[in-house]
Amino acid sequence: MAIRLFHRDHPTLRLPLISKDARFVIWPGVGAWDANLNYVRLEAGEGNVPHIHTLSEDTIFILEGEGTIHDYTNDISLPFHAGCIVHVPVGVKHAVKADRGTGVVSVGGPSPADVPLLKAAGALPPDAAPPSQ
Repeated sequence: MAIRLFHRDHPTLRLPLISKDARFVIWPGVGAWDANLNYVRLEAGEGNVPHIHTLSEDTIFILEGEGTIHDYTNDISLPFHAGCIVHVPVGVKHAVKADRGTGVVSVGGPSPADVPLLKAAGALPPDAAPPSQ
């Protein structure tokens, strides 16, 4: 496979459980099984549905705005702002919220790609698997 170029305005998947404007740019649907990159815009007051990545770490770079990452597993909430990087370990129930009076724009996502979550959301068929190496 050769190097490819993608643009945030031409995603192949949008996933409302993340936000009204969650654009999956790099994910298994484009052949990327070991990496995932999402472009996400949260409107002021909007937040993710709390979720868990059972096999993936989630890393999110905050480009614009302020909000809070809620860690439901450990009962903590941490404020963030543009320039911060949020890292969520495997198995931690969490949600990102634009709850500090402004919208949030971020890039990042689970690594490796969260295939179980994508299957559960109907974004991948139940039998989806990476190609043999």
